[in-house]
Amino acid sequence: MHSTHPARPRALVIGASMAGLFATALLHKAGWSVDLFERSDVELFGRGAGIVTHGELLDALVESGADIERLGVAIKDRIAIDQSDNVLEHLDYHQIVTSWDRLHQSMRATIPDGHHHLGCNLVSIDQRDDGVTAHFSNGRQEHADLLIAADGYRSGIRGMVMPSVQPIYAGYVIWRGVADEAAIPASARDTIFDKFAFFLPPNNKIIGYPIPGLDHALDVGRRRYNWVWYRPVAPRTLETMLVDEQGNHHPVSIPPPLVRQELIDELKDAARRQLPPSFSDTLAVIERPFFTPIYDLFSPKMVFGRIALIGDAASVGRPHIGMGVAKAASDAQVLAHALGNRALSIDDALAHFEKERLVEGRMAFERGRTLGEYLLANEASEHAADDAHWREFHSVTGILRNTASSDFLKAL
Repeated sequence: MHSTHPARPRALVIGASMAGLFATALLHKAGWSVDLFERSDVELFGRGAGIVTHGELLDALVESGADIERLGVAIKDRIAIDQSDNVLEHLDYHQIVTSWDRLHQSMRATIPDGHHHLGCNLVSIDQRDDGVTAHFSNGRQEHADLLIAADGYRSGIRGMVMPSVQPIYAGYVIWRGVADEAAIPASARDTIFDKFAFFLPPNNKIIGYPIPGLDHALDVGRRRYNWVWYRPVAPRTLETMLVDEQGNHHPVSIPPPLVRQELIDELKDAARRQLPPSFSDTLAVIERPFFTPIYDLFSPKMVFGRIALIGDAASVGRPHIGMGVAKAASDAQVLAHALGNRALSIDDALAHFEKERLVEGRMAFERGRTLGEYLLANEASEHAADDAHWREFHSVTGILRNTASSDFLKAL
């Protein structure tokens, strides 16, 4: 297929999370008519917790026209602590850390209400050489030159075009929650609050950093702390954890409000016994922490005729790299740049996009898996003290340097 650009080509974007917002804003700036469709009946909010920014993400925000003033909390120190809250290691590492809600607010403001459609659940797609027709459960039909799947790692669109690619459980979960700064005991605030802090016992990673408070407040005393614990969980145990109080089993992941209280109680009890006071005391003031199983997913293709996958719909880099939103933004940016080049046909632009983004997606996927090895490895038997790989990625120094970092992409 080598069709030329229509005078004003049109795209349908499916999924109104961060990937969809970036794709909509950036394609609009590239001269396309773009409409965004979200299956939820209400605006998305309150998803996730902390987001670590990278240069790639900041570039895409600026290009999208998003407001990045007072984007987040500027931190400059990474520390690793022991079980008694003593600092074991320190690394200078400047970053801005923010919240999903703050980023969503900034990007949502770039999309005119008339192009942001709620209550539109995609059920099928008809595709021809020159475009696609999307059919929604509410009876709506839309035709366009391109359809962009930004519907997450459980993408229904990917299921239509690449059903063999499914999330594979990695063997551990991430527990997380946010604590109000004012509620955290002073001793914990003094130890970890204004830092990117780590506690690294064998096969566990506990991480935390400050983020904006409610209404995106950055004032001292009104911020929040993003609290994270990676814990290995056997597949059979995970199945029991995915059952809610009413006995309903949730495949793949369970909505945060439905996590059973007994699991939360067990987590807090384990924290009191195993974690430094700073992390345990911070968890104590988080009423309902929740967990998400960690999955691997990588699609070897991102383009299927006039359907393009972006963000987590295409591949997932485990959260150790802290690049989920940044990768989605870069996918959208490269796609928009290619499609905005009128010297290329739409199909040639899509081929260019796929070739470039598959490389970075694979790198992020592999780096996330590498950093995740720490959670399941038997250090004594598998990683001798002189093992360069272990020192690079799983020593205290290596973890502080490589977590939530996009530096590995500099090799491109």
